[in-house]
Amino acid sequence: MSDWALKDLPSQSERVAIVTGTGGLGFEDALALTQAGAEVIVAGRNPARGAQAIAAIRQKSPDGRVRFEILDLASLASIAAFAERMVGDLKGVDLLINNAAVMNPPTRKTSSDGYELQFATNYLGHFALTAHLLPLLRRGREPRVVTLSSVAARSGRIDFDDLQAERAYRPMAAYSQSKLACLMFALELQRRSDANGWGITSLAAHPGISRTDLLPNGSGRRSFAGIMRTYLWFLFQPAAQGALPTLYAASSPLASGGGYYGPTRLGETRGAPGPAAIPAQARDEAIAARLWTEAERLSGAAFQ
Repeated sequence: MSDWALKDLPSQSERVAIVTGTGGLGFEDALALTQAGAEVIVAGRNPARGAQAIAAIRQKSPDGRVRFEILDLASLASIAAFAERMVGDLKGVDLLINNAAVMNPPTRKTSSDGYELQFATNYLGHFALTAHLLPLLRRGREPRVVTLSSVAARSGRIDFDDLQAERAYRPMAAYSQSKLACLMFALELQRRSDANGWGITSLAAHPGISRTDLLPNGSGRRSFAGIMRTYLWFLFQPAAQGALPTLYAASSPLASGGGYYGPTRLGETRGAPGPAAIPAQARDEAIAARLWTEAERLSGAAFQ
């Protein structure tokens, strides 16, 4: 497994995949899955970027089955509308990659529903999306859900007393919390799938330190993080390499439900994909169950 590469991606023929996010890791995921024969739906909030992504994928895979659909993960109404379209259009979903993210806005921002933007987009939006798509996933063939976490989850904690960072907003702390929540969601989804007989394999992945626009888009290109990403680009592995743990989790017969996958070198910051260390706080099943209940309350979405 330590030398797993894109060439090892199994055929995805006759599989339907939904990938959130139009650039960076999401683009690489969608490209690889399209080239492997899947029918891919790229879901994002920016139509122009969506069109660019689809054009770039079709240039490399002219016969690929890929399209763009509007989805704003910071809007519960947009999530519900997207899922309604998918239910009306698809017989089933075989793979859902919960990838899109917001990172480190310098000042506190909120979603259209009034929730802190990183928590809303990275965690709550994907929680609601997965819930709405559950009927399609249950009709999928060996369905998998892969949720993106981050090395930042190691320093995260779920602060139920200030979940929306209303009293104290620190960009990186809010991001770390959202990514810890994503990891806990992936693990809890597997437990609940097993308990309820949903037949869904839930996994988590992280890209290490990868060369995407997540930092400059969130913090700003003139921020310290944005400048570091621009001028010290060689410290970041290419996005295509960072996407490999996700693709491994999405496709390998060796990837197991409840597993967490990431790069295997230099403290999980780069290299070929393999099992990632799950932080102790992510293993707390009581907190995971409480977070699930809170997410249902905040989103109004239920897994049924």
